[in-house]
Amino acid sequence: MPPMNAPRHTITTPIYYVNDRPHIGHVYTTTICDIWSRFERLLGKDVFFLTGTDEHGQKVEQSAVARGVSPQALADENCAEFRRVMSLFDITNDEFIRTTDPRHESQVQAFVDRLMDSGDVYLGTFEGWYDAGQEEYYTETKAREVEYLSPISGKPLDRATEENYYFRLSAYQDRVESLFAANPEFVRPEARRNEVLGRLREGLQDVPISRTNFTWGIGVPDAPDHVIYVWIDALFNYITALGLGDPESAWFQSRHEYWPATVQVIGKEILWFHAVIWPALLMALDLPLPKCVYAHSFWISEGQKMSKSLGNFIGLEQLNQYVEAYGQDALRYFFATQGPVGATDSDFSRRQFHETYTTDLVNTLGNCASRTSAMIGKYCEGQCPTDSGACAGGGVEWSQFTGAQVATSIEAMDRFDLAGSTGAAMAIVRRVDAFINDTAPFKLAKDPEQAERVGNILYRCAEAVRIATCLLEAVIPQAAGQLREAWSLGPASGDLADACRWGGLHPGTSIKKVALFPRIETDAVPAG
Repeated sequence: MPPMNAPRHTITTPIYYVNDRPHIGHVYTTTICDIWSRFERLLGKDVFFLTGTDEHGQKVEQSAVARGVSPQALADENCAEFRRVMSLFDITNDEFIRTTDPRHESQVQAFVDRLMDSGDVYLGTFEGWYDAGQEEYYTETKAREVEYLSPISGKPLDRATEENYYFRLSAYQDRVESLFAANPEFVRPEARRNEVLGRLREGLQDVPISRTNFTWGIGVPDAPDHVIYVWIDALFNYITALGLGDPESAWFQSRHEYWPATVQVIGKEILWFHAVIWPALLMALDLPLPKCVYAHSFWISEGQKMSKSLGNFIGLEQLNQYVEAYGQDALRYFFATQGPVGATDSDFSRRQFHETYTTDLVNTLGNCASRTSAMIGKYCEGQCPTDSGACAGGGVEWSQFTGAQVATSIEAMDRFDLAGSTGAAMAIVRRVDAFINDTAPFKLAKDPEQAERVGNILYRCAEAVRIATCLLEAVIPQAAGQLREAWSLGPASGDLADACRWGGLHPGTSIKKVALFPRIETDAVPAG
């Protein structure tokens, strides 16, 4: 439990559409949010981590008809699969929201009522183009720009005419522009921010918030022929999960202080909804805005866009094969260090996965922890030695170096730079590796007069590995737990910065040899 009055932080994933089963994109986004959540909790912060499923809309209704089941039955089936994924990958979310939850539905209607009362919603007719795969509307100008093809699926856009309720997004042009000017970090990374700014310069158009050509959705209050557009319904999940639409609810009483969100993590394909429409809706409702919308890029596979027809699509079955072969920590580490958090897509290839695992986890972290604990067992009777400071690479130097890496790691994670945070921890381990090679304690130990010097060296190695492991605990929790048990470190303290101060490993502590990451053959995961 976080301490009383601990800083509150909220992270959200997009809620996942239930017209199909989970795949690597869903697991990746949720896992990187889980890593951030665990890290912030280790710092002693009070974190609320929200994920869930988006269950309304035309695609769900169509998929249900094709399956011969009701939309609710399809939503229940696929929602259960997403929940299973959360458990399978040990995700530590605090809430799993469903947009078919009556508590969500009633709050969405309350928010739409408020928008109507404010004059920000009016009845109109849409004439333009519609992306059925994304359930997104396009003006003629925008449709022409994308050559009347969906920029996501490549399928032709549909010509559409429909009576809708509209949100006056155009009225928020100046306020949205001011938001971006005053808050350069509101949308990240910078390339995504620039995309939004470019589109903003074209001018904002009012957007539909209701549909009339299907029925599977939340009804518009006092308008029985209209259902609330799935994208409006979905965006509100971030605040309905906290009860902000029902101040009398238990959700509101226990959760409302978690808003505004610290970071809302999404895929780049839904950036416009989150970077422009979402803040405008919040402005209209006079609610605080999230501090950051972080839009990551996509995974490709073996150098190509993922496709089931190409045989390179990575679904749950393929991810499970990697976990069974390499362990869950290996997948988390690969996501954290090789994933598409930045502006470019990342390649999930068998070769790269294996090389990352072998180089970083087996040969670096695993090897350092194993060598250090083995030498302590052999030369120090399995007990942590004392550091008298009497050898090259003194304790003060190590304290300064690890302190700098700890600060870098914490600051990087604060910016959602998972690779940078992990890299700072691994820099400590790599220095230990070089230190062992330079000082050669295994050679010095042959001379009894060098016992004190050997103890100094091994203390510094063990203490540095301990600090690095503390920093990596959110990324590789299972391996960190193994090291904690083998080295008698006890549970995490809830104050990561303090836990990473030099000198936390006490002389005399029992240290057993540990093997964190077994070496794996290159053909551990079959192709295709």
